[in-house]
Amino acid sequence: MKKWQVLLSALLVGCVFLSGCGSSDTQKNGSKEVEELKIAVSPYQDADTIQTKTEPLGKMLQEKMKEKGYNIKKVTINVGTSYNAVGEALSSGSADMGFISGATYVMYDKDVDVLLTALRQGIDKDTTDLSVWNNGTPEAFKKDLVKYYRSAIVVGPSAKGQAILAKVKRGEKPTWDELNDLTWGVMSPASASGYLYPSLWLKDNYGKKISDLAHVVQSDSYTTSTARLASGQVDVIVAYSHIRAHMAKNWQEKFGGTSDIWSQTGVIGVTDKIYNDTVSVSKTSKVMQDENFRKALGESLIEIGKTDEGLKVLQTLGHKGYDWAQSSDYDGERKVQQELK
Repeated sequence: MKKWQVLLSALLVGCVFLSGCGSSDTQKNGSKEVEELKIAVSPYQDADTIQTKTEPLGKMLQEKMKEKGYNIKKVTINVGTSYNAVGEALSSGSADMGFISGATYVMYDKDVDVLLTALRQGIDKDTTDLSVWNNGTPEAFKKDLVKYYRSAIVVGPSAKGQAILAKVKRGEKPTWDELNDLTWGVMSPASASGYLYPSLWLKDNYGKKISDLAHVVQSDSYTTSTARLASGQVDVIVAYSHIRAHMAKNWQEKFGGTSDIWSQTGVIGVTDKIYNDTVSVSKTSKVMQDENFRKALGESLIEIGKTDEGLKVLQTLGHKGYDWAQSSDYDGERKVQQELK
């Protein structure tokens, strides 16, 4: 066989071999072809609402990724039946990317990598220094977006609540017996700011947890919890740290507060940072083996979150944009899951 025939045969074999590679390795017109990107969304709202309102995200991602050299032929968005169901989908590789909570990410981080952290509107108090929270200046929302928030332990106008607050304002630490004598308003045991992080705060400071408290009332929402605080049904509530700024208008108008929320409440504890929801990717997904694809995907979502059209879609998930994340951001969540087993 002549040399040119040998060379041609080798080239043909190479072409056949390459054509058998996965779709994510296929090149076309300078772009890398990806057959499908499968996205799983946690059930932040009812499935129909999320499915309908996030549908435009697929096209946005296709357009952005094409600019970065990836031609995604199809984007499929599915809403999980539970938070764990989305974690399982990412873990198995049946979903490539997911919108999940920090808690879900940590539970499945053996098979899942965190890519981005969702952004939310911050407030002008971001500290564990209680004198700042009780300096008489109302908390106010800032234009700046942040990657985390905190949980606050807020006492109300009841005599017991005010007695504890007076002690804290003097720089004194309440005793466990004093806290245990209060009636606490909490959320479900799965809530980060309404149960888990305050429970860890109790353990760090008193060696106890919410489950050790003598008087606990579980609420179905933060609105219910705050209304109970205003009426004196509970002495203290645990909630996200911007709860007072969020509920200030309704405190007197709807909850029956006899004065403004700032004069009738105070903060007796503030937890460590609670990092926001994540965009996480599957370690077992074939398309996510490409680090450049991951980078392009993260860049695309960050850019989408800076547009009015993108924000309209993302608000369905409670997100106001994204920033790069690192695994260590969620070490606090790892501590919660380890300490509160």
